[in-house]
Amino acid sequence: MMKAIIFDLDGVIVSTDHYHYRAWKDIADREGVPFDENRNVLLRGVSREKSLEILLELAPRPYLAEEKAKLAEEKNGIYRRLLQELTPDDILPGVLKWIEHAKEKGLRTAIGSSSKNTDFILERIGLSETFDTVVTGADVTRSKPAPDIFLLAAERLGVEPGDCWVVEDAPAGIEAAKSAGMKTIGVGEYVKDVAPDRWSLTLGEAEL
Repeated sequence: MMKAIIFDLDGVIVSTDHYHYRAWKDIADREGVPFDENRNVLLRGVSREKSLEILLELAPRPYLAEEKAKLAEEKNGIYRRLLQELTPDDILPGVLKWIEHAKEKGLRTAIGSSSKNTDFILERIGLSETFDTVVTGADVTRSKPAPDIFLLAAERLGVEPGDCWVVEDAPAGIEAAKSAGMKTIGVGEYVKDVAPDRWSLTLGEAEL
């Protein structure tokens, strides 16, 4: 019996892809690294540090660890400034209805996101008090596709992993959920072929 539903944040609750892209593009242009929207897809659902590693694969020179740390922090600064533009109007279609439906069914709810800016984003869109627990990349050592974020969410919710649905929009997130032994609901084109248990273009087109 399913007892909980864990939502990814970026691309599921709210779309921040364009903010991430603008911030990474700023860094890439400054460093002379080729970067476009197609390349940006590779960064979906992974940590800031891993995203930087992917971005720098095409860099014209190697980078020291301290240089990478500085670039990651600079990117986050740019990204957080852009996030100031977020409002509750940016919540994606179907999300609020889904959360309400889950609660009506007695399901526990959680956010499970690699983003260390999760709390800030939830505050900006007015959902800080909505979920039973929130787990972010700051709470675990290993980010997605490792299952740690989702396993910790289940632990905090007091449910078994096998009794959880995970809603994800990124292949790394689907992999993480399946590694945790959870059922998956994939939203968006990027996970259409990753074989989640259920797939739909938007949350409004899926059912629990």
